[in-house]
Amino acid sequence: MNGESEHLGEGVRRLPLWSRGTARAVVRAVDRRGPPGGARTEGASQDLVVNEEPLEIQIGGRSLMVTMRTPGDDLDLAAGLLFTEGVITSLDQLTSIEQGGAGAGPDRENIVSVTAAAEAGIVASAARRVLRATAACGICGKEDIAAVRRRIRPLDEDDEVRVPLSVILSLPDAVRAAQPVFDATGGLHAVGLFRPDGTLLLVREDVGRHNAVDKVIGATLRGGATSLSGTVMLLSGRAGFELVQKAAIARVPVVCSVSAPSALAVDLAEEVGMTLVGFVRGASANVYTHGQRIV
Repeated sequence: MNGESEHLGEGVRRLPLWSRGTARAVVRAVDRRGPPGGARTEGASQDLVVNEEPLEIQIGGRSLMVTMRTPGDDLDLAAGLLFTEGVITSLDQLTSIEQGGAGAGPDRENIVSVTAAAEAGIVASAARRVLRATAACGICGKEDIAAVRRRIRPLDEDDEVRVPLSVILSLPDAVRAAQPVFDATGGLHAVGLFRPDGTLLLVREDVGRHNAVDKVIGATLRGGATSLSGTVMLLSGRAGFELVQKAAIARVPVVCSVSAPSALAVDLAEEVGMTLVGFVRGASANVYTHGQRIV
């Protein structure tokens, strides 16, 4: 199957779920409409929309899960997801992570194959249960939330991370300037990682906000870091519990969002010693927890 829809008889259409390309944006037909007599946009018969395709993560040649994502930075996504969901605690537990897999054929760009070190003790069936449970419902029930909290070591409240408010307020523009696919489609979440002085380290985009966080974390770990301590993370959307959880597991001390946090996210940030900042817009921001890091 290629990236175009195939017609299989009258009224039957096969969706192009698995394509041979990894385009982050694709052209689709559109009919723009407005009030009677209003001006129509030139070239309104087509629009550039964000691409979304399934990514299969395999370990030892066996499928762990399939997740929807925007193609690109797939190795980062797989590494970050395995780390933040507790399948691995360090990339040292893996001997390889690569695009494609046994018998992948034309769909190799939609598969990431992971090989675990023999001494790591990663059991594929157990990892599959963890990832499928997360994909199905996220954090479900008080026992699961308690288990997540037990996995997160409290951040050091006496660390030397201090971020000027002026830097915090500059972060959205810095991330926005590094979003080429959003510029073209308007349809992606973004996460940016910064030094406390505002130096941009990297930005990742994805149709899923969880994926964008995992891509940032995975890219940093694959770059040789063991954690994201000493950094500042900016979310382009709201700060939900699971995004704050992922950042906390990666040891991010300051998480900022252009939108609102959830109550559970605020509670988790307070508990683990994370500085959580919301509504970073214009000339102000709301500091919800551990404000000593914002100066």
